[in-house]
Amino acid sequence: MRYTSKFYYEIEISKEETGLHFSLVRKPFEQEKEKVFDDTLIEEWLETPQLFGARDNGEIVGYLELSHEQWNNRMRVSNIMVEEPYRGRGIGKALMEKAYQTAVEEKARMLILETQSCNDPAIAFYRACGFEIIGFDLYAYTNNDIENHEFRIEMGKPVLLGE
Repeated sequence: MRYTSKFYYEIEISKEETGLHFSLVRKPFEQEKEKVFDDTLIEEWLETPQLFGARDNGEIVGYLELSHEQWNNRMRVSNIMVEEPYRGRGIGKALMEKAYQTAVEEKARMLILETQSCNDPAIAFYRACGFEIIGFDLYAYTNNDIENHEFRIEMGKPVLLGE
């Protein structure tokens, strides 16, 4: 998997008498960041994983991996990817619509996913698909996630049953 990003989200935490206040502020990288990593599909930790593909002339150009987490009745998008030459053509949106429809069919109460604070294109895409930021983990990957501008952001979209 590969992506590039010109922006990241920085977390600002203020401690006041009224409590803790968190803000996510979008900031530019000094130089565009490229992230390349390997991922494995159908990991053992996934509950009832499902894999869907998008094809062009028989070739897989995108995929979507879902898992229905029974304990809290949420459908997790554990992976979504569209090959670079095919991005911007509506394939990702179609895959996310498939994720939502699957969540409706399985009566999941919410569709959720995770991304990194430095993956600005993904955050923008997910927000365009109706997802909102529902949480974050400042130390999910390393003890330096904040300094690396790469902490975990959880995003979610409620599922309207009966659609």
